Amino acid sequence: MKLDELKNLDLKNIDVKDLLEKLKKNEIFKDKKFLTKFGIYFGSIMLFLIIYYVFINPKVEAQKKRIELMLQKEQQTQTLKQEIILLKSKIKKIQPEYDKKSKLFHSQKEVEGLYQNISNFASVNNLNIVNLNKENPLPVIQGNKKKPDYFRIPVSYEISGNYLGYLKFRRALAKSNKVINFDREEIKVVKNGGINSVGTLSIVGLPDEYE
Repeated sequence: MKLDELKNLDLKNIDVKDLLEKLKKNEIFKDKKFLTKFGIYFGSIMLFLIIYYVFINPKVEAQKKRIELMLQKEQQTQTLKQEIILLKSKIKKIQPEYDKKSKLFHSQKEVEGLYQNISNFASVNNLNIVNLNKENPLPVIQGNKKKPDYFRIPVSYEISGNYLGYLKFRRALAKSNKVINFDREEIKVVKNGGINSVGTLSIVGLPDEYE
């Protein structure tokens, strides 16, 4: 059969009843025209299936997986956004308490910074530091707890100079970012209108820093 004849074959006109009758009478293999139609029809189906499963279906499946992954990422992104909103809300809620504790408690590094500040404030106000000594941290336990809630760190000092300079020194310490408590203070007037101050100030530290 020529190519032009194959083109003119109408695959849609295959009569199923006729096919069944021919199968019963065993005449189907005698009808060459019908076999040609059926062969082309069957071959077309097989060719389509081969093309679909070899070329089209893998691309479709890969696209499906990419879409599923994209949807998962979008869902994860939405979940993370909600978590971020909740975390920001919690941070905003606890921020005042954090600021309060941050101002109250000193780390060991900040204690060293306090020494430097005392020296700087004294120098600026023409004061002389006779003695500056950090004493052993004292645990503070509230209630029936076995572990301390915090530590109080005493710092003993002796400073001499003029009274006005000492007042400025005290004011500078009071304006520090951290809380500094003056537990004891004794001021004596010395010669030439100067003063000599002996006392103890204390700061507070967290247990993890001083245990």
